[in-house]
Amino acid sequence: MLLIGPAGAGKTTVARHWAQRRRVPTAHISLDDVREWVCSGFADPQSGWNEHSEAQYRLARRTCGFAARNFLANGISCIVDDAVFPDRPVVGLGGWKRHVGPGLLPVVLLPGLEVVLERNAERSGNRRLSDEEVAAIHGRMAGWYGSGLPIIDNSTYDVETTARVLDDVLARAIASPPTW
Repeated sequence: MLLIGPAGAGKTTVARHWAQRRRVPTAHISLDDVREWVCSGFADPQSGWNEHSEAQYRLARRTCGFAARNFLANGISCIVDDAVFPDRPVVGLGGWKRHVGPGLLPVVLLPGLEVVLERNAERSGNRRLSDEEVAAIHGRMAGWYGSGLPIIDNSTYDVETTARVLDDVLARAIASPPTW
């Protein structure tokens, strides 16, 4: 599963919780965690999006895809979280499909703007973005509406409820695989 959403949507928190409570072995792979493996020369897009930050995102996505394929080949399911933009299909879903394979199930977490702003305000370090950046990202994520992907508005859900909704989405996808 690929959990998509803006900063503050709860992707990492929900993905970690969902992976921990499953009955089958499940790995959680966070693109942000993998990006942070770069200690010297880390290109933080908050300081300005450039060729170095773009390259580090590409490298992190390929690394996450390799890890997911490796886990899957060894009988361990995966949930990966990333802020994939609908207006960048080659980098986004197309890239993930190439990296992981056709069995990938993308799911969008898209709570209201007020909620993501509030959650983002609780963050620290390079994971905290400016309100303007969060609003811009959230606006771009609205492009997922009408895409056919499952969208979960977890504005009023706690982590456990959101995880149960993910279970329902997965069950429906297994019964009737979505086309994307």
